[in-house]
Amino acid sequence: MATFVLIHGAWEAGWAWDWMVPYLKDVGHEVHAPSLTGLGERSHLLTPDVNLETHIEDILGLMKWGRLENVTLVGHSYGGAVATGVADRAPERIGSLIYLDAFALKDGQSLSDLMIPERAETMRNYADENGEGWYLPPFPADFWHVTDAKEAAFLEELSTAHPYATMLQKLRLIGGLDKIAKKAYVLATGYEPSSFPKFAEEARSLGWPVEELETHHFTMLSMPDDTAEVLIRHAA
Repeated sequence: MATFVLIHGAWEAGWAWDWMVPYLKDVGHEVHAPSLTGLGERSHLLTPDVNLETHIEDILGLMKWGRLENVTLVGHSYGGAVATGVADRAPERIGSLIYLDAFALKDGQSLSDLMIPERAETMRNYADENGEGWYLPPFPADFWHVTDAKEAAFLEELSTAHPYATMLQKLRLIGGLDKIAKKAYVLATGYEPSSFPKFAEEARSLGWPVEELETHHFTMLSMPDDTAEVLIRHAA
């Protein structure tokens, strides 16, 4: 059975995976779904100093102190940036790396660099106008094309402010990422505009398996069983 470490996206926390985790555990997989610093039940730790590096260290610490090996590392959305940094620094602990409608950064890139331009501008203005220039309050669910009432209520009840520095800090890689042989990309195709099709295309060009789920960005809410099945197919 696989050991999954699930990294949530911006404004989310470990709760983002709650509807999907049972589908993994019920067939015997080990699952870790931590909340990153400053988010969810750790929102009291939100400060202007929390950045991408902070979140990379969160997951490295989880794997080290949890003695996790042959990990299937999954990053959703912003979590893809975190997963990239983690996999690059601890490739010996990673058996498979899966991007779930996620940012796949290269060395020297930031999230803001890779967003569609209008989305990057929205984030910058939103932080300036509503977050004192350093944090981003949650957006309403319909901003993400989530129209199902249950899914929208879940997101809007639990989402918390996200540190803007995580989107501005450039990722620095040291060469470990290339040591991970098993990688996959999962693209959500049921909404526009999206920053992610270009990452799926690049994954295809590199020979990675690419799968598509016809739903909105939060596939683990709208299609938890299908999302779990895809992750299991590409697990270590």
